[in-house]
Amino acid sequence: MSTPALPPEVLRAAVAQLAPVIPLLTELGTAFAKGGHELALVGGPVRDAFLSRTSGDLDFTTSAAPEESERILAAWGDATWDMGREFGTIGARRGDMVVEVTTYRADAYDGETRKPVVAFGDNLEDDLVRRDFTVNAMALRLPDLELVDPHGGLLDLAAGRLRTPSTPEVSFTDDPLRMMRAARFVSQLGLVPAPEVTAAMTEAAATLDIVSAERIRDELVKLVLGADPVAGLRLLVETGLADHMLPELPALRLEIDEHHRHKDVYEHSLTVLQQAIDLEGAADPGPDREDEHPVPGPDLVLRLAALLHDVGKPRTRRFEPGGGVSFHHHDVVGAKLTAKRMKALRFDKDTTKQVARLVELHLRFHGYRDGQWTDSAVRRYVTDAGPLLQRLHRLTRADCTTRNQRKAARLARAYDDLEERIERLLEQEELDAVRPELDGNEIGAVLGIPPGPEIGQAYRYLLQVRLDEGPIGKDAATDRLRAWWAERG
Repeated sequence: MSTPALPPEVLRAAVAQLAPVIPLLTELGTAFAKGGHELALVGGPVRDAFLSRTSGDLDFTTSAAPEESERILAAWGDATWDMGREFGTIGARRGDMVVEVTTYRADAYDGETRKPVVAFGDNLEDDLVRRDFTVNAMALRLPDLELVDPHGGLLDLAAGRLRTPSTPEVSFTDDPLRMMRAARFVSQLGLVPAPEVTAAMTEAAATLDIVSAERIRDELVKLVLGADPVAGLRLLVETGLADHMLPELPALRLEIDEHHRHKDVYEHSLTVLQQAIDLEGAADPGPDREDEHPVPGPDLVLRLAALLHDVGKPRTRRFEPGGGVSFHHHDVVGAKLTAKRMKALRFDKDTTKQVARLVELHLRFHGYRDGQWTDSAVRRYVTDAGPLLQRLHRLTRADCTTRNQRKAARLARAYDDLEERIERLLEQEELDAVRPELDGNEIGAVLGIPPGPEIGQAYRYLLQVRLDEGPIGKDAATDRLRAWWAERG
């Protein structure tokens, strides 16, 4: 397909979007041209310009060999570095501007190890055909800003359609991770895969197994943080890709019992995710209260916890006498499954710990009936949540998907009441930094013991007193400590 005729106003709009970097594009294009080489802005930055989006990356492709690119960039910039010379990529920086320039490529893969057989190409069109999708197979020749779009990417972009430059079977064989990128672009850009793309993804889903966990994780994160992650996740499940990288999600499609005593857990989880997203940002989840602790979006921890909060249900489902269904301890089981999956995907320890903790805590509120919790129970709720409290507020509210308006309103009122009690206690006791009223040194002085395990035991005892009774003052805490010590003999 040749580059279609482009209405002048469309190109003008894209150029206007690129206005802040036009001097750079012109300068680099001229520098490569003087060296006898072609240079083009390619991929995401071009796509985003036509979408009136700002791209954080500037990716270039060139006819120059890596050593020639390095020579030209060294004269242009403050520093250059080898991004992967064997793959033809050289990086450069001038001031705050960072660019990557890659020699035209014509790679092939062996289909087993994901190691490309690198072959440098000699023209832009052959380079573009090896790109993942037509919307990313567009380029602007520099310095003249001539659009090169041999595969109709601009038309696909206008139609909201996701196609591959070559056949999808060939494209996904070249790099199976492209199938996950398809789901990511559904989430980020609202594109809809063409039928042949979806069919090829379904057919080749198992080939995702040869892709590293780190690459899969990075694509999943981008998908989850996109504008519509629910749509992207549905595509992963419907094509079978999720079976190979997040099997806990399709496992939520439990067979509904004939009396419909439990809801569709898969659909419920996607709804909770969307409702949690709706509660991100500065808006307070409760009515008529100004939130001083917002959860700015997009928030990866909240979104993953919302998606995975019920993954323990398939393991814990029991059919009870009389036709009922139970999922006892699915919160605890789900937290363990969540941590295991996130570790397999090479998530960092802190993110894994936070998401698993929210999954473990997501049912805690349901023990709150008509405000019957003691102040001690409220303190425990806050202390157990720690810095995750604001996310827990939103996850708990998002977890209400009942169509029974009276029940939904009752749960909302109950959580309003709990949050108000928490705020009152926070004001009274600075509960978010709760600690015993005697520190380790003071405990040692009172009991006359040196630092060691017994100090820690005494500290935990006084923390328990603090949680159960609130502030009682140092004198009372000292008396309680001495009594506890005496009882220990």
